[in-house]
Amino acid sequence: MMDAFNLQARLKERQQQHLYRQRRTLEGAQQPEVVLDGQRYLAFCSNDYLGLANDPRLKQSAIEAVRRYGVGSGASHLVSGHSAEHHALEEELAAFTGRQRALLFSTGYMANLGAISALLDDQSAVFEDRLNHASLLDAGLNSGARFQRYLHNDVDNLASRLGKATQSHKLVVTDGVFSMDGDVAPLNELAQLCHDQQAWLMVDDAHGFGVLGERGAGLVEACELDQQQVPVLMATLGKALGCAGAFIAGSETLIEALIQFARSYIYTTAMPPAVAAAGRQALSIVQQEPERRLHLQHLIRRFRHEAEVMGLTLMSSQTAIQPVLVGSAARAMALSASLLQQGIWVTAIRPPTVPAGMSRLRITLTAAHTDQQLDRLLHALERSWREVSDHD
Repeated sequence: MMDAFNLQARLKERQQQHLYRQRRTLEGAQQPEVVLDGQRYLAFCSNDYLGLANDPRLKQSAIEAVRRYGVGSGASHLVSGHSAEHHALEEELAAFTGRQRALLFSTGYMANLGAISALLDDQSAVFEDRLNHASLLDAGLNSGARFQRYLHNDVDNLASRLGKATQSHKLVVTDGVFSMDGDVAPLNELAQLCHDQQAWLMVDDAHGFGVLGERGAGLVEACELDQQQVPVLMATLGKALGCAGAFIAGSETLIEALIQFARSYIYTTAMPPAVAAAGRQALSIVQQEPERRLHLQHLIRRFRHEAEVMGLTLMSSQTAIQPVLVGSAARAMALSASLLQQGIWVTAIRPPTVPAGMSRLRITLTAAHTDQQLDRLLHALERSWREVSDHD
């Protein structure tokens, strides 16, 4: 068959540039010690920040819900797929985040697409941080609104753009914790600017929810911002909460509007009720076991101190995402391969996920890791860094 889209050439080019992505097959639960393609490794590349993905309490909640509801939800929420577990989880998420209501989506990508597309039209303007998640950027580009990207975490650059906008409806969109850099958005400054410019602020707190804030309600809680200051709050259940899915939280009016106009909500089968049940259990654990967050913060401080002593180039992150900046894609791949040979699984992040010349090892720490496991990582990193540097 003729290769009308030049797929083979495009794939070969990506391989030559050391940018080719490959899947690895996990043969067990998501936890620090994993079996990967038949081999055992210590993993530092999961977003399971609180170590809940394999928690027996979540598994038991899911099992009990499967016995009651079966496996699939059977339909979209608006047809016949909205179960009591979904409804209870929405109410509990709303209460936890201090919002009037919350609305479940099957994935974070769909939550962002649904919310932004429902809010915007060709009479609107949307302003997004340059390092926002792809789902936010895609949603903004496809919304029909006037789309602009402002410099990363640069409130002055955003202010200049907002000041020149003539559209009647303006939406500012930012990640809370940036997934590849690990740094956080200046939410208090952004909220004040949006108030002054009569714009709405939307925060994707996928990587902060469950981890940051006094109660674990995320970066928005840590910044003490309410529903009026952050009208649209999105977070996921598949990271710190160890489950799957996502939600938008906000006012009664916002949630009702999303139910009516968010196509990625209306036309998608609801997540299985068992996943919602596990999410409810995870949310309870987040609130009852703050020691998980405290241990994670301890590991973050230890890692940063030891890595800086080793001379590694870290980024300005105080979160569970700890990128080690490498530079070239080839060097990042070589370091990842060297770590794998030592039984450590760390992912190399390369363009187009990050800019050219900014390839890195994306190390993620979780509350399930021990100090001894962190020591193994640090020793392996030091050895791999030396080996790869000797061959440069």
